[in-house]
Amino acid sequence: MTGFVIVTAQQKGGAGKTTLAAHLAVAAAELGRSVKALDIDPQGSLAAWGALRAARAPALAVPVEAVAGHRARNVAERAAAEYDIVVIDAPPHAETETRQALRAADLALAPLQPSPLDLWASKSALAAAQDAGCKFAFVLNKTPPRARIVEATIAEAEKLGAPILEPRLGARVAFADAMGSGLTALETQPKGRAAEEARAVTEAALALL
Repeated sequence: MTGFVIVTAQQKGGAGKTTLAAHLAVAAAELGRSVKALDIDPQGSLAAWGALRAARAPALAVPVEAVAGHRARNVAERAAAEYDIVVIDAPPHAETETRQALRAADLALAPLQPSPLDLWASKSALAAAQDAGCKFAFVLNKTPPRARIVEATIAEAEKLGAPILEPRLGARVAFADAMGSGLTALETQPKGRAAEEARAVTEAALALL
């Protein structure tokens, strides 16, 4: 049985790809799925998080492997033969490597902050996913509780013809604090709002597969 491959893709740096990838992976593991994460971003942030996590040996095991971008498709397909879910953190500003990952992917998720800059940057990720025949969805990230720009961003994103997951991730310190320890908000604050949001986003994403 072949597992599913999910890529977090966004051409703009700082959009929250790595945090989304880590929380997706752990939330899926919490649901009982076997999960592996691949880091194809040369910056190596997800791999660094994975190394911290391995040293802590938390209850939810999520192995993380750093992979050269040109090998993304082959490694992802092999991993999908062993795991239920494979999460790939793709690099910003590296279209070739992202396309390699998308060719193996079932779903691409683009974290989208309520900003025109993030929305403009998302167009290339959407086009790459469409070229690869991969499903695509936006995930609103770092959203303030009330702001006109959030609704404006949603309206503009809908014009691109890609779905937006209804659950969203707020601008919460808990996400960054947990990542710095090799964990996620699901583990550091399991009953907190950040954990609730991560679970909701993950369940919505898995429902698209």
